[in-house]
Amino acid sequence: MRFGVAFPTTEIGTDPAIIRDFVQAAEALGYDHLTCIDHVVGAGTAAGEWQAHYTRANMFHEVLVLFGFIAAVTRRIALTSAILILPQRQTALVAKQAAEIDVLSQGRLRLGVGLGWNSVEFEALNESFANRARRLEEQVAVLRLLWTQDLVTYNGAFHRLTDVGLNPAPVQRPIPLWLGAFEPKAVQRAGRIADGWIINPRIGPGNAAGDAIATFQEAARGAGRDPDRLGIDATVHIAGKSPGQCAAEVEAWRKLGASHVTIRTMEAGLASPQQHIDAIGKIRAALPRN
Repeated sequence: MRFGVAFPTTEIGTDPAIIRDFVQAAEALGYDHLTCIDHVVGAGTAAGEWQAHYTRANMFHEVLVLFGFIAAVTRRIALTSAILILPQRQTALVAKQAAEIDVLSQGRLRLGVGLGWNSVEFEALNESFANRARRLEEQVAVLRLLWTQDLVTYNGAFHRLTDVGLNPAPVQRPIPLWLGAFEPKAVQRAGRIADGWIINPRIGPGNAAGDAIATFQEAARGAGRDPDRLGIDATVHIAGKSPGQCAAEVEAWRKLGASHVTIRTMEAGLASPQQHIDAIGKIRAALPRN
């Protein structure tokens, strides 16, 4: 199992030195990957759908720019968007940005993407919220083409590319593409087309998680894919838990079939970046060594 840390984007502030210190600490502690959530703009009030509470008051570092910075100050830790809201972005531009991060990090990017929930954000970026699921499936196909072929010609429902390619190409050809998913249809989509599934961080290990994992695996088999070759990344929130309790939750996820677990320190009442570093240190000490 691979252990990672969620970058505390809403709580870490804007000092580049502090950001550097946090990610270097995570790497030095032996964490395998770092994840970061994504929003481009925030609304003035929280949306009712999905009980989402992020607004303009919450700070979000732009994840792809952030990863370019992190690539320069780390050497080993993998960089994972969890998740990048793909349908609100231009596909070819995401392909270029991701390829560049993969080059600068020497092949450490895992691109996690998802549908998003905030229609206001789609409106601000001049993209359709209504057809985002259908566009995402085509986007995944186009991304893989651009990452693996020197020149691409493609005509689909939402994309037209005529003899174009990326230079430089990514180190990983293709870059691993994981889907964040919560609803059954989205979980099935991840099983059908993704390299792995990022489980919604609001889900803990238990019967509901086990049922969702079964749905993911059945969808993979139905698409002629081996689910054992696909990854599953779950989240453990540290709020209100001791390091031992977090380690027990990690073990519960391992028994359910997760290949990756990400430790999330946000919303745990930590008052400073150093407290986030101290927390991930205590948790790592309680976890097995790979």
